[in-house]
Amino acid sequence: MKNKFSLQIFLLFTLLVNILASNTDILTNYRVNGVENIEKQLDKELTNINYWQEFLKTKDTKFGYMESYCNILTCNKQKSKLTIYQKDESSSTYKLLKEYHAYTGKEKGDKLKEGDLKTPIGIYELTQKIDKLDPFYGPMAFVTSYPNTYDKYRHKTGQGIWIHGLPIDQQRDEFTKGCIAIDNENIECLDKHLDLSKTVLLIDKSDIKTNIAKQELAVILSQLYTWRYAWIYNDLDTYLSFYDKDFERFDGMDKTKFSNYKTRIFNKKENKTIIFTKINVLPYPDTKNIYKITFTEQYKSDSFSFTGDKVLIVQLLNNKISIITEK
Repeated sequence: MKNKFSLQIFLLFTLLVNILASNTDILTNYRVNGVENIEKQLDKELTNINYWQEFLKTKDTKFGYMESYCNILTCNKQKSKLTIYQKDESSSTYKLLKEYHAYTGKEKGDKLKEGDLKTPIGIYELTQKIDKLDPFYGPMAFVTSYPNTYDKYRHKTGQGIWIHGLPIDQQRDEFTKGCIAIDNENIECLDKHLDLSKTVLLIDKSDIKTNIAKQELAVILSQLYTWRYAWIYNDLDTYLSFYDKDFERFDGMDKTKFSNYKTRIFNKKENKTIIFTKINVLPYPDTKNIYKITFTEQYKSDSFSFTGDKVLIVQLLNNKISIITEK
């Protein structure tokens, strides 16, 4: 572990030296003003779309940009298919692993309310595996995160959307009440390949959008870090410009109340450290220019610290992201 840590420090130092050597302005700034100014310049560099275009050149963006998922489940409701893709560690690409026939909700379309017999369309995590349940649901079930942050923003209701098996000792209909059901042999196969904490589920009415344009992702990532830059360096106007006029936070706080709240915080002029890791950017199914961004946020200021998961739902318009909701 010590050797691994030492190697990471060495690689980080080498990278920093290469950056500084290729940018005499940064090096001069460090010589004259010290490390704090150099940090600000490096934070600024992360807002540069050219950096992200170069960074993404070798990344597999079949479904979007992902740092924390090794399994991708896709559900095509029209074709009654559940498909699993798994990350190949040697090539860092997502490869088709298995495809299963799937039953979905009796009614077509996106789930809007409890009891409408529809399978939701969206992006979900698998939050729990249940293996002690009514035999009607087969040997096991995986609980999804429906309703997610975007569902709640759109005032969708209902719960208990699972991926589960079929009745062990009885017949069943060719549809569900909103869940995704696959044969028991297949759900046991699926279980062998899943790491719940590293799996994302994409559900759409038809084919899942693939081969996401690297240029779009580069724009979104550079915008994400421009938002972060304004946040770190107390540029309130720029920070708030990223929020949609119809923004509503997960707890119901609207744009006006949110702006007043952030104004009070920014007026403190506190020093901040904000680090994003495990970033994922995925286009939201059955929408136009809507993306779900998730990451782990490490935040520390003079008066407050936080480490936890963050969710942004954004719309990309004219090469700028507009935050619709966040949690």
